[in-house]
Amino acid sequence: MYACIDLGSNSFHLLIGEWEDGRIQIIERLSEKVQLGGNVNINGYIAPETFERGQSCLRRFKLLMKQYPVKRYWALGTNTFRIANNAEEFIQAAKVKGIDISVISGAQEAVLIYAGVITALPLSERRRLIVDIGGGSTEIIVGQKHDRVLTESLIIGSVSWRDRFFRSAQQKSGIILEHMDLGVAAAKQVFESISPSIERAEWDETYASSGTVKMLAFICEAHGYGENQIQLTALHNLKGKIAKCIADGSNLAGLKQRRRDLLLPGWCILVGLMESYKVETINFSATALREGMLDFMVKNEKTLQALETSQLPEVSFAKG
Repeated sequence: MYACIDLGSNSFHLLIGEWEDGRIQIIERLSEKVQLGGNVNINGYIAPETFERGQSCLRRFKLLMKQYPVKRYWALGTNTFRIANNAEEFIQAAKVKGIDISVISGAQEAVLIYAGVITALPLSERRRLIVDIGGGSTEIIVGQKHDRVLTESLIIGSVSWRDRFFRSAQQKSGIILEHMDLGVAAAKQVFESISPSIERAEWDETYASSGTVKMLAFICEAHGYGENQIQLTALHNLKGKIAKCIADGSNLAGLKQRRRDLLLPGWCILVGLMESYKVETINFSATALREGMLDFMVKNEKTLQALETSQLPEVSFAKG
């Protein structure tokens, strides 16, 4: 049995699974909203209260792992661990608790995301654009079958965009709409920096993963725009309702309360990306980084070659 721990800028995730009948069987999932990356882009440090929240979460993860015969585990830190000045202190504190954290680069993160997404898709000759919007970074990959032709990691995420454009909790709808426009314009600047490479890649279909994309897909579905996909026209049509629900604290069909603070920045980033790359429809992928990590650990032939050439850190052996 294997466990992977994905330490994102917004949430920490634990996934426990095993290899059975030629595929990964998920045994246990646990996610906690830690928001380790909150204000890190502004202050440069993981805040003390957030630091402790993250360590408490790891204690709970460790206890849950002990309930299963986990042989090996993999704990990976992403963007916040790449940029926070006190990330090493967090890593050492986790080590005392029996969890060894490795920090991966944006490119390595993209490799694992691609592996996780394609494990759930049928083999196809079609070239796919795959996007993962995290809390602190966004990974963009273009590939065909198991081969990647483009791998990019950009410093733009739902937590960092929230801290930059939507720090004030109480604002009128008109002001929120202005900030949404500013957030989209800034996002397009980031995404258009690699537009020539994206255009040369010439993909056929687009998939996006992460909690931000899942949230927006649920909202679109709840408003009659189709299941497991996001249309750019739908995002534009819902813009006013999204601003209003944040301004007056009202409910919005399809929106879960725990992700409410990331609705506006998530909308900005996805609209900016779709407009930059002329994407009309994005398919939602329920698998991503964590599934890619498990795929690597169980040596799935489907993605092994691509993963082993990416100089990923070693998997750890579980201890009692």
